[in-house]
Amino acid sequence: MTPEEKAGLMFQHIAMPGADGELVDDPAQTRWLPLVRDMIDKQAINHLNLVGSALPAQIAAWHNTVQEIAVSTRLGIPMTLSSDPRHHFTDNPATSAIALGFTQFPETTGLAAIRDEELVREFADLVRREYLAVGIRVALHPQIDLATEPRWSRINGTFGENAELTGRMAAAYIRGLQGDRIGPNSVAAMTKHFPGGGAQKDGEDPHFPHGREQVYPGGRFDYHLAPFLKALEAGTSQIMPYYGMPVGTEMEPVGFGFNRGVITGLLREKLGFDGIVCTDWGLITDAPIYAARAWGVEHLSESERVLKVIEAGCDQIGGEACPELLVDLIRAGRISSERIDASVRRLLREKFVLGLFDNPFVDVDAAAALVGAPAALEAGLLAQSRSVTVLKNPAAREAAGDPSALLPLAPGTRLYVEGVDPQVAAAYGTVVASPEEADVAILRLKTPYEERSGWIEQSFHSGSLAFADEEITRIQRVCAAVPTVVDIYLDRPAVFPEIAEAAAAVVANYGAADAPLLDVLFGHRRPEGKLPFQLPRSMADVERQRSDVPSDGSEAVYQFGHGLAY
Repeated sequence: MTPEEKAGLMFQHIAMPGADGELVDDPAQTRWLPLVRDMIDKQAINHLNLVGSALPAQIAAWHNTVQEIAVSTRLGIPMTLSSDPRHHFTDNPATSAIALGFTQFPETTGLAAIRDEELVREFADLVRREYLAVGIRVALHPQIDLATEPRWSRINGTFGENAELTGRMAAAYIRGLQGDRIGPNSVAAMTKHFPGGGAQKDGEDPHFPHGREQVYPGGRFDYHLAPFLKALEAGTSQIMPYYGMPVGTEMEPVGFGFNRGVITGLLREKLGFDGIVCTDWGLITDAPIYAARAWGVEHLSESERVLKVIEAGCDQIGGEACPELLVDLIRAGRISSERIDASVRRLLREKFVLGLFDNPFVDVDAAAALVGAPAALEAGLLAQSRSVTVLKNPAAREAAGDPSALLPLAPGTRLYVEGVDPQVAAAYGTVVASPEEADVAILRLKTPYEERSGWIEQSFHSGSLAFADEEITRIQRVCAAVPTVVDIYLDRPAVFPEIAEAAAAVVANYGAADAPLLDVLFGHRRPEGKLPFQLPRSMADVERQRSDVPSDGSEAVYQFGHGLAY
């Protein structure tokens, strides 16, 4: 292989199908992204990260077109396609895609709430089958960071705050994707974000300069590392370090993707990992939509950043298309051929193990039939219901099924609803126009967040977790007029003590459509959810908590593991 071909393997950039799943060859239509054809033919880039919400059949057709270009190059190395999660509810261009055409389950926090390892394995196996059908061979998940900082914007992608629970869920997830041993029917798991990305200062995310610092005021680095030990035992094929820059520790204060002590010293040498290490996206160059996330090494040139990533022990640089920088380093003798070959062998080995050289293409018609099949969709709806967590249901604590408990609701109940599709609610009760006409009100709420500026950051829910005073007052008025069930979407641990006190019953979800929720409220399906994190009483209590310590609030309204049944 030439230096250019080796360097191309060590970069993985973003790609998006056209509106109808076609390959885009007009630079004006790709905006800030380079053309896929140019990345393959001119830069020898051989790994692409699929973004956007194309339908499964469109993805499959686009994948085959891309593979045709790849296998026609000098070496004929097939393309490896990766994806962030796309089987849940979250739609964030930097972290996940909504389940358009794919089976929809609750977020991974909801899987953690159910506490069923076999369900997690079955879910990941379903993801594997649907990814395989469209040509996705690397999952940029599971995300096994610990949700110990309640304000962190990426909590909904985790399994919660508990290291032991997260470790068990992670192992089941990886085995569902890869099987007991990775092979042609596997999807490789890129487990993230090593060595644990949840302990962010003030809960800000290191996608952005104001969130670059990762702190351990409670001295719990090993606690955050623990789930990764289980992931390694389960055989995860790849690892992704996060952007965070550790401060106040013995570690070098640079982002983990640049950190030799963490990647080579800890992951490679101490823990013995010999799989692929791929950096998080955008560490090297300034893209039109964001500056390079080169925390701690902002002063280095782009070439020096590449050198530091490779010297740290990473095999691949994510979200970048600048292999020429690596070629220059190789030709200048600043990186040895032995070091480059070690990474190239890992990357090629996985392609062979996944069977891409034997069969790089997919059946587009089969993909359309397999992805989102009726049985899979029903499994997703059932999981949404199972994950619902009942936080408050008076009298149910003393005697399950006590007729004085509000839940489950009786058929035909007159309902006032907010945040619920009235047509869906009409299948369960009689929908009325005001609280005064109703027997029960059902209000669906979402955890509050602060609006942020910028195309990327506005998709991250950050900042305060508390409801505005006027919204609390409005909800209290509804609760005073009629017995009210409050359902709250917990993408982060909401602060809502006044609402919880005023409501007749309170339930939480982690991604659930109206029907699966109403199935629980009316007793058609049993709620099984247990909180995967503590719910704080006030923002003052949140601000006092140590970022790396689970359940560190002193005034929690509901504790980790709380959840009623009926």
